[in-house]
Amino acid sequence: MCVACTHTIHRAQSHFGWNRAFDPAIVAKSGETILFECLDSSGGQIGPDATLQTLAALDFGRINPVTGPVYVEGAEPGDALKITLRAFHPSGTGWTANIPGFGLLAEQFKDPALHLWSYDATAMAPALYGPKGRVPLKPFAGTIGVAPAEPGLHSVVPPRRVGGNLDIRDLTSGVTLYLPVEVDGALLSIGDTHAAQGDGEVCGTAIESQMNVEATVELLKDARLPAPRFTTPGPVTRHLDGAGYEVTTGIGPDLMAAAREAVSRMVDLLSAEHGLNPVDAYMLCSVCADLRISEIVDLPNWVVSFYFPRIVFE
Repeated sequence: MCVACTHTIHRAQSHFGWNRAFDPAIVAKSGETILFECLDSSGGQIGPDATLQTLAALDFGRINPVTGPVYVEGAEPGDALKITLRAFHPSGTGWTANIPGFGLLAEQFKDPALHLWSYDATAMAPALYGPKGRVPLKPFAGTIGVAPAEPGLHSVVPPRRVGGNLDIRDLTSGVTLYLPVEVDGALLSIGDTHAAQGDGEVCGTAIESQMNVEATVELLKDARLPAPRFTTPGPVTRHLDGAGYEVTTGIGPDLMAAAREAVSRMVDLLSAEHGLNPVDAYMLCSVCADLRISEIVDLPNWVVSFYFPRIVFE
């Protein structure tokens, strides 16, 4: 665990949504390092022994708990937080689900499905998926944010100008994230930890996995940051690039429709070539394949590409 952390925020110190009126779990000074003990996005409802009945009984009022908040001394509206993600301490278990009504292809996949993962939390070797698939792992925090200026309770589900449920798979160890501050103390919280995810998180879940996060928080005065930004220390796809990609496309005047077409075509391809049940192919896409806007200037049609890493089946 963290030997250089000034503070630890335990899993019990979690909350749902964002609210400038929440009492802080701790008060921290700029430059201090904090260990956040995070829950998975189900709030512990989906464990290693979960079944489809567990999924059906899911209490959505307990979804996406975040650990915190941290009151940063001296933080005021107009400032920014510089958050350096030092390390992740994974649990070794996780889950991916197709939840009816949720996800990019919700109209196509209407029935619930659940895949339970087990992985080596020390070696972080690729996690098994069925008889042939091995998914490279890359731990990160899906939700990192501060309280918005508007009073009252705000849902944790949508991302915001002040961060929140960003689900950016590159917010991993070594990355520095900058968030605009809108309230005194900033009120920083972290949660929704993942062992792996593709860009787009197309079925709505990644490898949802409980883990702890070490982060150093620094205050940047009068930064006037308009939205989150981040800096990576090196390449972001090295864990996937080694064997190349299979790529499908969607083309048309609507980016969302094109994205759905690209993903649906990849589901068909994986099902045909690897004998996967379509919903299993869909969930696999969510944890390791990347949606990219390849072209957005040639009126009237845009191109969305979906990159599936061949290393998963090598």
